[in-house]
Amino acid sequence: MATIAEYYAGKNVLITGATGFMGKVLVEKLLRSCPEVKALYLLVRPKAGQSMQQRVSDMMTCKLFDRVREDNPDFHQKVIPISSELMQPGLAISPEDVEKLTGCINVVFHCAATIRFDEPLKHALQLNVMATQQLLTLAKQMHHLEAFIHISTAYANCNRKNIDEVIYPPPVEPRKLIESLEWMDDGIVHDITPRLIGDRPNTYTYTKALAEFVVQQEQDKLNISIVRPSIVGASWQEPFPGWIDNFNGPSGVFIAAGKGILRTMRAHNDAVADLIPVDMVINLTLAAGWYTATHRPKTALVYNCTTGGINPFHWGEIEHHVISSFKRNPLEQAFRRPNANITSNYLINQYWILVSHKFPALIYDLILRLSGQKPQMMRIFNRLHKAISLLEYFSSQDWEWNSENVSMLSSQLTPEDRKTFNFDVRQLNWPEYIDNYCIGTKKYVLNEDMSGVPAARQHLRKLRNIRYTFNTLLVVFIWRVFIARSQMARNIWYFVVSLCFKFLSYFRASSTLTN
Repeated sequence: MATIAEYYAGKNVLITGATGFMGKVLVEKLLRSCPEVKALYLLVRPKAGQSMQQRVSDMMTCKLFDRVREDNPDFHQKVIPISSELMQPGLAISPEDVEKLTGCINVVFHCAATIRFDEPLKHALQLNVMATQQLLTLAKQMHHLEAFIHISTAYANCNRKNIDEVIYPPPVEPRKLIESLEWMDDGIVHDITPRLIGDRPNTYTYTKALAEFVVQQEQDKLNISIVRPSIVGASWQEPFPGWIDNFNGPSGVFIAAGKGILRTMRAHNDAVADLIPVDMVINLTLAAGWYTATHRPKTALVYNCTTGGINPFHWGEIEHHVISSFKRNPLEQAFRRPNANITSNYLINQYWILVSHKFPALIYDLILRLSGQKPQMMRIFNRLHKAISLLEYFSSQDWEWNSENVSMLSSQLTPEDRKTFNFDVRQLNWPEYIDNYCIGTKKYVLNEDMSGVPAARQHLRKLRNIRYTFNTLLVVFIWRVFIARSQMARNIWYFVVSLCFKFLSYFRASSTLTN
């Protein structure tokens, strides 16, 4: 049987969401590890005044593609952008492009989706469900299609504690929901959204569950597999450790902690943080495409791409390693020294938000106003609190995912493919991975050079000295206001001090007798 690279040799591959985080890594991995692939067709829409060609060209000039560039400077000739708009009928693909795609595509990777947790339901349905329906319609017209791989999420069924590698019945029949919402204005849809999504936390997980059912309906006509990654984070090894290009999910939280902005977060220290490196997800996705095409399973196979059940790592451990990493390699111009506290208690969390977030933000904004500048810290903290609140559901509980299909897929690979397309999460060294992740946010998201680390450390020392000075002045102020002016307060203070001295005297006497 052909290896993974041998299978993709000479194949035409269609990718949606190619300009997104996972899509970029998928394109890079295919070009680097399957160099004989014939062509990659990317569905891309014009955006922010940029044409689709310009967007793809800009994508391929980023550092992610450096290794591919070294091996094949002309790799861009294999990348063919196709103008498309997922929210338009027929995906807004021209008749000429439809004819081209239906005549040559062998494998489809559907990565496009909205991943915003607070996306309005109508918009989430259009992008995550209706676009999937239209892509499946196009796929059924493809004469040489061998595999259709749909990227879902491990949290599509987060209303269950134990999640198997099966497609569960949808909360509602997607077609009926779409028809019902068509005549409603956005205000009505917004009002009924909580009742519709039920025990799911947001429209993202709700619509991804509906999309899985839509994909399943075509399993008799197409060779289909569904990959369900959990919380996708920075790369583990490929194309280099720690690559990340966005603030989504844990990345924004890490950066906020590194900047000293995030001081408290509501989560369970012992809850599993089910992070999965993006390169592992992509390796599994490519292996799933190979297996689906070569074995043609009779029903859609689901792969739970998670780490918690095999190599668990907890939120309390993440907090420790993130803070330690940013103290060794600080971010530039930090607001305060990195120091975050994770608590599951709502009242304690609200106390620390008031003391460590809102109070410093008010002081900083007051200084900005007095210096004639526009206040900004309270606005930043409000945005941070909103983002953290959206993550609380996932950081405060555990799930158990079955991964038998993932194990089966790994057993089907040759020893060489297991190295080239490695998705064995048992090999993850979490402290090393988190350290590389934090450095990656510094280098690739914030574009900070590592040569600036000594200056950043000096800045942290300056912040430490400011903190010590402030605390000393605060103690003096409390003394002057509350103790020096009250006889009762002075008596209590002297009593406490005398107790301390007595304890020290007793301790010294005990030590002398012992010696």
